[in-house]
Amino acid sequence: MATNVVILGAKGRMGDTLVNMALADEELNLVGACEREGNAGGIDHVGCIASDCLEELLPQVPGAVVVDFTTPASSVAMAGIAARFGNPVVIGTTGLDKAQQAELATIARDVPLFWAPNMSVGVNVLLKVLPALVRLLGPDYDMEMVETHHKMKKDSPSGTALKLAQCLAEARGWDYDEVKRHCRDGIIGERPHNEIGVQTLRGGDVFGDHTMYFFGPGERIEITHRAHSRDTFATGALRAAKWLAGQKPGRLYTMADIL
Repeated sequence: MATNVVILGAKGRMGDTLVNMALADEELNLVGACEREGNAGGIDHVGCIASDCLEELLPQVPGAVVVDFTTPASSVAMAGIAARFGNPVVIGTTGLDKAQQAELATIARDVPLFWAPNMSVGVNVLLKVLPALVRLLGPDYDMEMVETHHKMKKDSPSGTALKLAQCLAEARGWDYDEVKRHCRDGIIGERPHNEIGVQTLRGGDVFGDHTMYFFGPGERIEITHRAHSRDTFATGALRAAKWLAGQKPGRLYTMADIL
């Protein structure tokens, strides 16, 4: 049976990609497209219910999975609305702070809820294998990261960079907030051993590049993930929507639950 989905932010860059890929997927039914108030015009051509009010849309599509790549505040608010109507939610929004993540975890008690700062299968496989690499290399290797995104991206460092860097810190037994260095400028002295640097580049139309460096005595290892298009993230999100439709509430699901 095909999974019914509702796409939020349907006229945005990511939303438009999700709409087109959902329409092309035989395992999905696009039953709703939602935009911010006063901006729903022009999305009714896709053959589903178009609305600028999620509270009016969801009663017409009971059980449909809501897919959201909007903004942190909007994603949390929309998840709360979806929970009231019993609609599962997939969120791919980045830049959520700890309080917003905690609020999602609370909402997840009442409705199936999935959140990942990066929906790429490749990135999430990296999150599984990086801890083993860190442990095998040992403490003599300094860990750094450079992330690059298009000039329109609003948050920095990217949610993916933060997740990857947190993964590296946890593998060393470090508290990431205590060892992170997101910017270097001026006379900063020698690099501390207990530090992970994350540097940010912005420009052009780069979908997302993340390179992790492991600097050791006499050698270095570089691991790079490059996203070639938004389809990479849309594919992961729609895969999550199909999976989430059969889950129960109780906790906040992530890509680790699918892989």
